[in-house]
Amino acid sequence: MSLIRRRKAPENEISTDAEPKPNAEEDDKKSKKNIKVGNKQKWSCIDSCCWFIGCICCVWWILLFLYNAMPASFPQYVTEAITGPLPDPPGVKLQKEGLKAKHPVVFIPGIVTCGLELWEGHQCAEGLFRKRLWGGTFGEVYKRPLCWVDHMTLDNETGMDPPGIRVRPVSGLVAADYFAPGYFVWAVLIANLARIGYEEKTMYMAAYDWRLSFQNTEVRDQTLSRIKSNIELMVATNGGKKAVIIPHSMGVVYFLHFMKWVEAPAPMGGGGGPDWCAKHIKAVMNIGGPLLGVPKSIAGLFSAEARDVAVARAIAPGVLDKDLFHFQTLEHIMKMTRTWDSTMSMIPRGGDTIWGDLDWSPEEGYSPCKSKSKDDAAQISGHHENQTTDSNAKYYSYGRMISFGKDAAKAHSSDLKRIDFRGAVKGSNVANNTCDVWNEYHDMGVSGAKAVEEYKVYTAGETLDLLNFVAPKMMARGSAHFSYGIADDLDDPKYSHYKYWSNPLETKLPDAPDMEIYSMYGVGIQTERAYVYRRMPTAGCNIPFQIDASVDEEDEDSCLKSGVYTVDGDETVPALSAGFMCAKGWRGRTRFNPSGIKTYVREYYHAPPANLLEGRGTQSGAHVDIMGNFALIEDIMRVAAGGTGEDVGGDQVYSDIFKWSEKINLRL
Repeated sequence: MSLIRRRKAPENEISTDAEPKPNAEEDDKKSKKNIKVGNKQKWSCIDSCCWFIGCICCVWWILLFLYNAMPASFPQYVTEAITGPLPDPPGVKLQKEGLKAKHPVVFIPGIVTCGLELWEGHQCAEGLFRKRLWGGTFGEVYKRPLCWVDHMTLDNETGMDPPGIRVRPVSGLVAADYFAPGYFVWAVLIANLARIGYEEKTMYMAAYDWRLSFQNTEVRDQTLSRIKSNIELMVATNGGKKAVIIPHSMGVVYFLHFMKWVEAPAPMGGGGGPDWCAKHIKAVMNIGGPLLGVPKSIAGLFSAEARDVAVARAIAPGVLDKDLFHFQTLEHIMKMTRTWDSTMSMIPRGGDTIWGDLDWSPEEGYSPCKSKSKDDAAQISGHHENQTTDSNAKYYSYGRMISFGKDAAKAHSSDLKRIDFRGAVKGSNVANNTCDVWNEYHDMGVSGAKAVEEYKVYTAGETLDLLNFVAPKMMARGSAHFSYGIADDLDDPKYSHYKYWSNPLETKLPDAPDMEIYSMYGVGIQTERAYVYRRMPTAGCNIPFQIDASVDEEDEDSCLKSGVYTVDGDETVPALSAGFMCAKGWRGRTRFNPSGIKTYVREYYHAPPANLLEGRGTQSGAHVDIMGNFALIEDIMRVAAGGTGEDVGGDQVYSDIFKWSEKINLRL
């Protein structure tokens, strides 16, 4: 028995050892479960991104739903609760005063703001017939950027349509009422005019392809003839009441070209005769007009950039220069914009006489930090006292439009050692003979880029030679359509050619003594005037020059920030360019204004929006946002309703435009 028990004991031990087997399986399951749970708790970057994007989308749709669900008056209610009661829009105010629509109005859009649509394209643009390539949502830019660039680029030899591509301006008021959804251009002015009785039959949007040279808009699309016919029709159907013309930005110089074209004999002109403008135009109300050009255009043509690009490059070095997905950003922009002849219409005119030389400029002594407030600075009816300078202000020669290095920008002219670039030998970059993006810098090579740098400083007159050196094909095409000098004898027969018609210093205003001309523009914003550049170590296909955004001055009174010198203006057009002709060049009877057309300078001091609900502001002086400025809209409406320059208050000046104009030694 004891033996049996002894034998059973091991059996019992064995049986006890076998019992944990199911426990081991259970432990294995638990361990797998723990591993599974552990994997769930581990949070990857992809999960984080998905949740982040999902949260943003949910919040966006909720806010969008709430915005559409709220009463239309809610934003105004909140704004009034914060800032107090808002003033009536000009249309409501003038409607209460009893003003009615009287003179037909014609809008002349500027560069960029008019929509363009596709009528014929390559295979990559399939499905885009009559869809907007410019303006609107810009959806095609993101979907097929290289195809979009290809269709927005004109022929580099002719400045017209490339083979197999037709892009045309959108017609009607919708062509430029909004540039993009929610971003108004002419919409606010149109809505206010409608308040006093204007409608589509008394308003006309003179849409045109702003990429083309002015004369080529007539050659290809007969745009100038259409403007002439529509103005004649509107005057005839409104009881003979003359039209009020409202150009904006580049549209100002485009309409200046039109006024010469319409009176010039065919075939070069419209054949309207020397009294056409006197019979059909009551007033020309120029908004933000670059009558003497803009320095910003030089930077755009020279290096495809301006202050905003330079600042972006300083914040994120190398991003704009990377060849992402074989899309060289600035190189493609340069390739495209250098085929737009319109960009050459805004090269500064008048040379050193207007813009200054190495040691002098009209705006010298200007200091943005010394500018007085709107109430303190107001000047009425030609009061010429200085408002933005003082005896302690530092002096800068803005006449140095391009300088290579800060030292060259500030050195006295006698200390500058310059090597003339004009006769320099060019040479293509042998190491890179094939360019994904062709530009004329490839033909210039390293030796040509070095010659440009060694000249150190370029004035307004010398920038023309500079552009002819770096882009001779572009300038040869552009010089056939535009001129940038000052006429010695306006009766010289050569000035009957259309290339001079958009330059106010080389053409006469029409013989229309009853007509009025207004220069209406914003001030109080730092506006680009001159640039400090540097040469990049590589050339060939890449752009060899950049604005040196590292150049800065700590002095609060300095006008030099991020490699850019600034003066007073509307952020795009300096006050000198927008105001000089009405302040001096056309004021009274001059050789540029032989019939003595009355001119008025109307400046609008920039005041940013008080809060986000105010949108882009009703007192903005910025180049495009000024189109929603209540004071400007009211001035336009009063003239359109029959008023004159005296009725709107004559000159209204906040800048030193009269003082600067007096410094310019121009024979009148």
